[in-house]
Amino acid sequence: MAKKILMSVNMRCQKCRSAALKIGGQTTGVTFVGLEGEDKDQVVVIGEGIDAAGLVLRLRKKVGFADLISVTDVDTS
Repeated sequence: MAKKILMSVNMRCQKCRSAALKIGGQTTGVTFVGLEGEDKDQVVVIGEGIDAAGLVLRLRKKVGFADLISVTDVDTS
């Protein structure tokens, strides 16, 4: 079953947004990466077999402050 991972990321510029999307897209098992929220400060990753904690750690290392908001099941049918 696919998971939807929602993370809040402190993105100060367009370069930070691009880096966050790139990190999410390079993760194994990801089928969708996007931005949500009023200020486009939340990264959404959908896929199977994704390590949510590891993804947050990589975002913290490369982009800055990142916080895991939720992990939910998604029906892909």
